[in-house]
Amino acid sequence: MTIAPPGRLYVVATPIGNLGDMSARARETLAACALIAAEDTRHTGLLLKHFAIATPMVSLHDHNEERRAPELVAKLRAGDNIALVSDAGTPAISDPGYDLVRACVSAGIEVVPIPGPCALVAALSIAALPTDRFCFEGFLPARGAARRARLAGLASEPRTLVFYESPHRVQDMLEDCAESFGGERPAVIAREITKLHESSYRGTLAALVARALTEPEFGRGEIVLVVHGAPAAAGESGADGHGGALDRVLEPLLAELPLKQAAHLAAKIAQVRDNEAYKRALALKRAYGAS
Repeated sequence: MTIAPPGRLYVVATPIGNLGDMSARARETLAACALIAAEDTRHTGLLLKHFAIATPMVSLHDHNEERRAPELVAKLRAGDNIALVSDAGTPAISDPGYDLVRACVSAGIEVVPIPGPCALVAALSIAALPTDRFCFEGFLPARGAARRARLAGLASEPRTLVFYESPHRVQDMLEDCAESFGGERPAVIAREITKLHESSYRGTLAALVARALTEPEFGRGEIVLVVHGAPAAAGESGADGHGGALDRVLEPLLAELPLKQAAHLAAKIAQVRDNEAYKRALALKRAYGAS
């Protein structure tokens, strides 16, 4: 008796607005799979109809993923290939899919990415803010107090920050960011990326708050907010922040190594830029009167 090899789970990125962004590989994969696990079968059905793809679908969303994942793993073990899609963009990135991917990996099922559109990457690419290191926070809590608590914890984060936000909360979100980070922090709103009314708004957080108050179209559509990371001084201010971790790495290294070498090693360990580590190492040597 021949046992069929297990199938593969394909994590397929789909357009976030412009159907022209659907890759040939994504189309071929969706057409070739035995089943498509879709966040919303009605939404994905329109996409499949546009590309004349007749693959059957099953729903996989936040409310049924934990229950449905074992069913899909069983089909994969039986030899079926399954495609995972969300309503737009890359599955499992602020969308359903994490539980299924984790279940497949635990079961020894091969998981294959079919890359493509992702709103956070698209927004970063046009933000003109540092992209060598960034921190993706997705959707923050809807309730104001919880959202402000999360933002307070990010106030000294030196990496560029990326958030998703719903249009009816964007004004409140910007006001909370300005309060937590300071109104002078540079930021960008990328709205309706790849869609007909795509637009971007640039300025300080305070300036963006003012625009949100006066421009009705500002808070319409799908929104990505990109915020510049904390200045070096803010990042160095507390033991709980990035600078505190850097200091803990630098201090023993400075006791044993020349400044430049200690800074270079500390930068690798603390995952900061060499020039940031060097400046902090220099400041520590001066503060401690080291020679």
